[in-house]
Amino acid sequence: MALPFYAYAVLANSLFQRGVFVLYLAHQGFSISQIALLQTLLYIISAVAEVPTGFVADRVGRRASIVIGQGLIAACLVGQVALTGFPWFIALFAVQGIGMAFVSGADTALLYDLLKRRGAQTHYIKVKSRYATFGATTMALAIALGGSLQKVSWELVYLASAGALVLAAGVLLARVPEMGGKEAAELDEPEDSASENGATPLGTAAVLRALTPRLASLVVVSGLMHATMTPYFIFTQEALSDQGLATTLVSVVMSAGFLIGGFAPLLADRADRRLGVHLLVPLTLLVLAAALGVSGLGLVWLTVAVFLLAVGAPDITAVVVDNVFNEGVPSRYRASLLSMITFVESLLIGCGYLALGKLIDVFGPSEGFAWYAAVPTLALLLSIPSLRKGHWIKP
Repeated sequence: MALPFYAYAVLANSLFQRGVFVLYLAHQGFSISQIALLQTLLYIISAVAEVPTGFVADRVGRRASIVIGQGLIAACLVGQVALTGFPWFIALFAVQGIGMAFVSGADTALLYDLLKRRGAQTHYIKVKSRYATFGATTMALAIALGGSLQKVSWELVYLASAGALVLAAGVLLARVPEMGGKEAAELDEPEDSASENGATPLGTAAVLRALTPRLASLVVVSGLMHATMTPYFIFTQEALSDQGLATTLVSVVMSAGFLIGGFAPLLADRADRRLGVHLLVPLTLLVLAAALGVSGLGLVWLTVAVFLLAVGAPDITAVVVDNVFNEGVPSRYRASLLSMITFVESLLIGCGYLALGKLIDVFGPSEGFAWYAAVPTLALLLSIPSLRKGHWIKP
């Protein structure tokens, strides 16, 4: 059952434009501020669309949601080489954000519930870690190949990416059964599978009623962890360059970091068994805070060392936290909850980009990193309720 998901991960992450799309947008004549606006729009639209698309995934089906999302993204990639002008690209990036929302949460929910149907949900961390590694490794290779394809034409870069997404959707349709609505509700315990009048409760209100402060705290902490790592990963390029590292070496460091982050999830199963979420979460936040603080010293090789040491920790912890979310939530609204979590993460990541960018503008890359260490420190304090014993959802 896992093999089709691994094939899907490879195809869905064959995004050859990922490493050169900024250059393409500049080639289209867009300014840096316009490109930043498009990226901000992508995150905001994706975040806003998360909750309704999560409901669609729970009601209509997780596979259907993924296929719709990948279809929308593929169409937008084709549109980016077929259309010109900033207004067109605003529309394309908005639709692409909606497509991303249809996919996020639905893929994880589909995988977990298919394992649960077979009584194999205890293997989720192992399967998900391999799934993440296949995806990240493919993405790294696709980024490397994107530059070579661009020498032929920009159209080839974008059309090849769109074609890979269509094939990814085809793999799901051909090899993976649907899961949603009645099928998902049947996986719950009999007393939880329906409300008193026989109707299956779905939607945002039902999800929010089920959450406990412990789980809500973990959602926010997970969002802050992503809001630390994602901008840190991107802006490390600027920090290394500012500290005197040659551009070619910056590229090597970033590529190494991407590969480390891709293979790190393979350690998630062992880390969960030996440490558990109660230790992994605070340790990861401490590692991120220390890495940002040490980077603030302005010593380039020290910055490189702490970056490469820190970059894998969030990827390990993210898989374990993801398993906690899946284990603690009834199947009937699993996709809705995961979409709400992605909504929180997307908003916090967007705010993180703005905050770290402002700190870098005011203090410079190195000192800006040091100030940004306040974010994982805050997350560490907020994680206290989630690390205590108790229920993840209301009985």
